[in-house]
Amino acid sequence: MKSEVSINISARHVHLNRDTYDKLFDHELTVRNPLNQVGQFAANETVSIKTSKGVFENVRIIGPLRNYNQVEVSKSDARKLGINPPVRKSGDLKGAEAITIITAKSEVTDNCCIIADRHVHMNPKKAEELGIVDDEILKLHINGEKPGIIDVKAKVSDDGYYEVHLDTDDANAFLITPGDIGILTKN
Repeated sequence: MKSEVSINISARHVHLNRDTYDKLFDHELTVRNPLNQVGQFAANETVSIKTSKGVFENVRIIGPLRNYNQVEVSKSDARKLGINPPVRKSGDLKGAEAITIITAKSEVTDNCCIIADRHVHMNPKKAEELGIVDDEILKLHINGEKPGIIDVKAKVSDDGYYEVHLDTDDANAFLITPGDIGILTKN
């Protein structure tokens, strides 16, 4: 298997559940722009994320609302915040670090901060076409000025749009620009 795939960069962001969102805002979540992943969007609403050692302001909420809270940061962000969150698949909050999510209205502290695992989204049809199963570890071959090969995990979902998501640290290490093309292989 060898397949070209678009690479996108996932900067720090927040997913919120209904209860937390209602504590932080007095209005419904609004769409700033749709994302490639079907049904997902960058919201107009932002929050601050804070620990005792650091803060980031204007962190974008990604909608729609989820059934869990999750703050995704890079390792560089985590260092500034003075925390050591685990690398996890989205939704897996085992061992997640505590972080405070703040708006002008209120604040909520939750153990929900992770570094998202590198992953490649796809729908079941694309996964079948490529002979890939969910959570399978694949190789992403990156060309360009600083080429390399890294592992990415398959993330198969009904609304999956075929693209790789790397955090800002990984993207910067390989001088990635959103939309660059990589080659996905099984080995």
